[in-house]
Amino acid sequence: MENLLGLMRVRIHRGINLAIRDVTTSDPYVVVRMGKQKLKTRVVKKNLNPEWNEELTLSITEPILPINLHVYDKDIFSLDDKMGDAEIDIYPFIDAVRKRYKNIPSGTIISKIKPSRQNCLSEESSIVWENDQVVQNVFIRLRNVERGEIELQLQWIDIPGSKGV
Repeated sequence: MENLLGLMRVRIHRGINLAIRDVTTSDPYVVVRMGKQKLKTRVVKKNLNPEWNEELTLSITEPILPINLHVYDKDIFSLDDKMGDAEIDIYPFIDAVRKRYKNIPSGTIISKIKPSRQNCLSEESSIVWENDQVVQNVFIRLRNVERGEIELQLQWIDIPGSKGV
């Protein structure tokens, strides 16, 4: 608990135009990894544009590690097929949390991150002060696959008694 900074809620909203891994469709799910932590969404059957709308919670510790996403197609009689992966650098998000904003209007943009070769963003992402919390909405382009994106949201959760940011 001494290295615990807080918790990060990762809301996996949906997949967009995911790759076909069965005959005409896929049965996708998302695995979220950070260090030794591993969480996953439910499987959405026969859907290339699945809506998960699931909340997964990660413990954030020092040193700050990236979030790794892996999308798979669930198979019954063989190993699950890979449908792409992505990495999210959460350091800019943690940096915004560390600034401890107070008395600023909800909806204020704290910073913007542009897509680049160093990140998996498919479009510009804003870190926003929303309802007394730091929130970031993200569209991620999957790597190592012919197509597909994941829409998700990051939200910080302070934990009483933790080291804090």
